[in-house]
Amino acid sequence: MSAPVIQLSNVSKTYPGVKALDAVTIEVRPHEVLGLIGENGAGKSTLLKILGGVEQPTSGSLVLRGDKAVLRGVADANSHGVATVFQEQSLLENITAGENVLLGNERDSVKLGIYRWGQLRRRAQRYLDLVSTDLHANSPTGHLSFAKRQMVEVAKALASSERSHVEPVILLDEPTSVLEHGEIQRLFEIVRALRERASVIFVSHRMEEVLEICDRVYVMRDGCVVGECTPEHVTQEDLFAMMVGHDLSAGYYHEERQAPHQPEARLVVEGLTAGSFDDVSFTVNRGEVVSVLGVQESGREDLGRALFGALPIKRGSVELDGSPLRPRIPTGAVRSGVGYVPSERKVDGAVLGMTVAENMLLAHPGQASTAGMIDPRKERTTVKQWVDSLRVRTPSIHASMRNLSGGNQQKVVLAKWLMDPDLRLLILDTPTRGLDVGAKADVYGLVRDLAAKGLAVLLIADTLEEGIHMGHRVLTMRDGRLTGEFASAPGRRPERTDVLERMV
Repeated sequence: MSAPVIQLSNVSKTYPGVKALDAVTIEVRPHEVLGLIGENGAGKSTLLKILGGVEQPTSGSLVLRGDKAVLRGVADANSHGVATVFQEQSLLENITAGENVLLGNERDSVKLGIYRWGQLRRRAQRYLDLVSTDLHANSPTGHLSFAKRQMVEVAKALASSERSHVEPVILLDEPTSVLEHGEIQRLFEIVRALRERASVIFVSHRMEEVLEICDRVYVMRDGCVVGECTPEHVTQEDLFAMMVGHDLSAGYYHEERQAPHQPEARLVVEGLTAGSFDDVSFTVNRGEVVSVLGVQESGREDLGRALFGALPIKRGSVELDGSPLRPRIPTGAVRSGVGYVPSERKVDGAVLGMTVAENMLLAHPGQASTAGMIDPRKERTTVKQWVDSLRVRTPSIHASMRNLSGGNQQKVVLAKWLMDPDLRLLILDTPTRGLDVGAKADVYGLVRDLAAKGLAVLLIADTLEEGIHMGHRVLTMRDGRLTGEFASAPGRRPERTDVLERMV
């Protein structure tokens, strides 16, 4: 066996009130794809931050290619051949894709402070061509979809890792969370090609991806490594049991709790046109979950934003419980009893610099107010009730939202709407994107409970399986139009192929 490229020995990392890593020991071997899985809060992202130079360990040691190392920043890590594609994108949206790819790595593309734009674009395009056939160096980054920006991040990591003269180590933190199937397969082709001249650490919540692409897998739970395995010797069920400490039950989607919806229409949409979709009509009944499925840029995201008043409506009508609903801004939708969980929760759904309590009360501060002022006692009681109800893992209701795991942040974002006693319609845009299987199961159970109480739910689903198994009905979109509708119930779910051919 070749000597490890990276060895971490008894590495721990402690934040105020939280022990993120606890005596973690792992090794990365040359030319392997190493998988790293675990629930939200298991310590995966913290481990990558230490390897990427973003954080320093509280204790323990890092050995890089046989030499003890201390990585004092991202540039230092890059100089050692270690580059990261972070889960939270780090691109600047007001410059081009090519400039982002070579940001801080311009080398002779800048002389005496003057950019040699032609050379810079040609260099950047070489890396962009490795990850995509339709990404151009001169494309404005702010105009790219989230998925395409993710591919730019991969190209940037490739460019950064080649600043050193050693074989690189590429750290991929949830790189597929916003990609469609075809884009994921393209990324896997890149990873397989990288294996010939690099080592890769691949972090994903999707166990089937880890089993497909990785040579070895470490499983983490509560800041510790609890297992090491090879994909050919384990199943998804085995990985789940190691991750959460119990077996994956058949009730992952809680289908036994899918109650019949009421025959009364709560949301009625007629001929709606806004953003990237046109002439869309459908209904959502009281107590019904309606799933919307479509590929990136099919119009599904804009549909949710328009119904919440975040996108101007050009034509058509919307009724909620028989009354017209045409919010010009989100505040109007909130007053009408509409809640919305956006796909990019850390950008649009939460304020990371604020506390858990402040985030939870953003939309409905009156739930913890007396005479128009926040009542500390009321705040504590109200927020604690939802923290306990949704099992939010936080050291305190006054902890910074930034320090919570992705799954716990999502629960706080959900609680922000659920504390509204007049909530009638909840729009969920890929609410489980980036969540581990345990957190996903919690969200699915919550959606079932809300629907059983009469709430109407419009679920813009993250995956085909999620949409089919969670919805009473499934709507498909393609090129900005509704293309299909399927009834869905336990034992009578639509076929994947039937749904898929209406999407593509």
